Amino acid sequence: MAETQDLLAPIEGPGVTVELQPRFHAASLRYFELDGAFAGIVRRVTGLNLPTSLGATHGTGAAEQSVTLLAWRSPSETTLLTTDAELLDALQTAAAALSDGCVVDQRGGLLVLRARGEAVPNLVAKQAGHGAMPAIGESRRTRFANVALLLVKVRAEETLFIVDRIYAPHAMAAIRVSAADIDAPLFD
Repeated sequence: MAETQDLLAPIEGPGVTVELQPRFHAASLRYFELDGAFAGIVRRVTGLNLPTSLGATHGTGAAEQSVTLLAWRSPSETTLLTTDAELLDALQTAAAALSDGCVVDQRGGLLVLRARGEAVPNLVAKQAGHGAMPAIGESRRTRFANVALLLVKVRAEETLFIVDRIYAPHAMAAIRVSAADIDAPLFD
């Protein structure tokens, strides 16, 4: 376990900082319609609408300093991230009897890495390709260092990398290598 924790240690390079955000609890919201009963429950509990294609929204919750984020993953799936575990529990309870959607608890399954700095777009381009970097208010699925992950940008100063826990050490190792030579040209 200690070896894995070392692989997830914060990274600082020229113009880029990446660190694990353990405060976030994650869930997969799966549904049939953006405006069905399940979407209404999500809106009532989180205060946020399910995002449309490639969208991402966020807000602050009733719990002190809580943050909730919804990021489009596919036409029938949205990733929920929240710092408020009780909100996620309340959503699971409220949606349990619905037939048009469900909440799949991903606590322990997904990790959130926060990248900051002016070199983040270059880092993403090196590992995921040009065009993978989301604009503010967007989420994009991509392969980063040959690992599937979701890139989310809801604020100008940061990009969130949502990755399966099992692949997080590999993603962080690739970030560590790329951050060390971030100033190297993308093409010779």
